[in-house]
Amino acid sequence: MKKVLLSAAAVLLLSSVAACSQTESEGENAAAEERVAAVEVAEAVKGDLILERSLFGRTAPNSTTPIVLQSPGEVDSLEVENGELVEEDDIIAKLSTPVGKQTIRAPKDGEVANLKAAEGDTVSTEEPFALIADLDTIKLNFTVTADVRKLVEVDKKMNVTIENKQYEATITSVSTMPDDTGLYPVDAKVDNENHTLLPGMVAELSVPEQQIKDAIIIPTASIIEEDDETFVYVVKDNQAKKQVITVVETQSAETAVEGDIQVGDSIIVTGQLTLSDGVQVNVVKGE
Repeated sequence: MKKVLLSAAAVLLLSSVAACSQTESEGENAAAEERVAAVEVAEAVKGDLILERSLFGRTAPNSTTPIVLQSPGEVDSLEVENGELVEEDDIIAKLSTPVGKQTIRAPKDGEVANLKAAEGDTVSTEEPFALIADLDTIKLNFTVTADVRKLVEVDKKMNVTIENKQYEATITSVSTMPDDTGLYPVDAKVDNENHTLLPGMVAELSVPEQQIKDAIIIPTASIIEEDDETFVYVVKDNQAKKQVITVVETQSAETAVEGDIQVGDSIIVTGQLTLSDGVQVNVVKGE
């Protein structure tokens, strides 16, 4: 009798465990089906993709005018310091020389630079007393290969980035002769009325190199590469639909693609890495 009771209890226990397991499995499946992923999207557009090459150079004064002494002497007083803006004929310094007192004046408007003397110092005529730098316009100095030289021309306007800010630069000269390194000097200029740009800053010039016309363009950030397959997720009927694509050309921000992508499709750009085909999505931001 005890054996019968124990057997019955065992059967009931196994049935209960099986029922719990089935309930948990059904709950997990239901949770998976109800999962809604928050995503951000951007619209696929049709247009031209311009491929650019970056050139790096340095900023410099548009021009520098040396202040040359007529005779050596001792600095009695300094009226300016480096970095100070002066106008033409402003007094720079006063000297005592063998031929009498000498007043040094600014030869033109600009910023005082390379002033090394101090009051009481003896100065000579062998090197400039100081420089007057024109910083209203900043010069950009680059060196390029022969292939890149073909992409630039005098008076052409291009975008340049300096200290994380973008400016419009105008090409002012393209040398026909290489320098000692075998590269060709290229100069450009940028307006600097507020004097926010200083000599010696790194400048990144964007040179258009190639243009892909009438392409389907999507954000580069939306593209996923996995198992030798390149694809994106498109939002259709509130679901993430996997679309295999072929990359034609890519830039850091935008990529020209081919595939079953239509103009106006909502391409998922954020949250796509955790998706799978058919997952329900909720667009929280984007177009």
